[in-house]
Amino acid sequence: MPLRVEAVRQLKRRRTLVMGLILTALPFVLIAAFAIGGDPGGEGGGRRINLMDTATASGANFAATCLFVSAGFLLVIPVALFCGDTVASEANWSSLRYLLAAPVPRSRLLWSKLAVGLGFSAAAMVLLPAVALAAGSVAYGWGPLRIPTGGSLPLGEALPRLALIVAFVFVSQLVTAGLAFWLSTRTDAPLGAVGGAVGLTIIGNVLDAVTALGDWRELLPAHWQFAWADALQPQLEWGGMVKGAAVSVTYALVLFALAFRGFARKDIVS
Repeated sequence: MPLRVEAVRQLKRRRTLVMGLILTALPFVLIAAFAIGGDPGGEGGGRRINLMDTATASGANFAATCLFVSAGFLLVIPVALFCGDTVASEANWSSLRYLLAAPVPRSRLLWSKLAVGLGFSAAAMVLLPAVALAAGSVAYGWGPLRIPTGGSLPLGEALPRLALIVAFVFVSQLVTAGLAFWLSTRTDAPLGAVGGAVGLTIIGNVLDAVTALGDWRELLPAHWQFAWADALQPQLEWGGMVKGAAVSVTYALVLFALAFRGFARKDIVS
């Protein structure tokens, strides 16, 4: 199946529209929440300073805050949806065997679906901060990115940092994409593939919170999901992001390989 055809098919699906609307609406929901609740950093006291305290400082700060509040869970859902629903839905509709009737290798069909799934996942990663940057700039001004711990980054430097953060968030979600895609080739139930990937991702987050595991937590992709915060420092730190990207890519490659290997040998009857 040509990439263009598969992309058009996925774009026309209702779940794609719904997910796009949710990601587009989130920044406006947060703007309304800040307008109702007041300055997010106004409580003061001995509370630890975090990114939320500077959310209304500028459009760049608001975009970074939207990534902060959504990277742990919300952005997991579109990745699991676009990569987990792609093959299982064809089996659920009993159309998969007809697609495989064409004289092309099974791997070609999988590559097409995986590429489109990852492409839509990347689009979701870009859509949220792009809308947040535009809406935040209108609401809070087009200015430098203020660092929570002090100082600021000029806009010319802050925008590439935000782009780097988006790229890292996408790479860190490759594990969820791999889980969803592998499960999608193993089941005929789209919700099972999507829910399984989201559930396993949540389990990873829970395990990372178990401090008794010590250094073993560094083998969990969830341990590095907020390593992008190092990009919001005066001096860019690469260490955490490099380690997190290496862990995520390694798991993802194994899962993608399992998906292709299993699908090549699977007896398709649906």
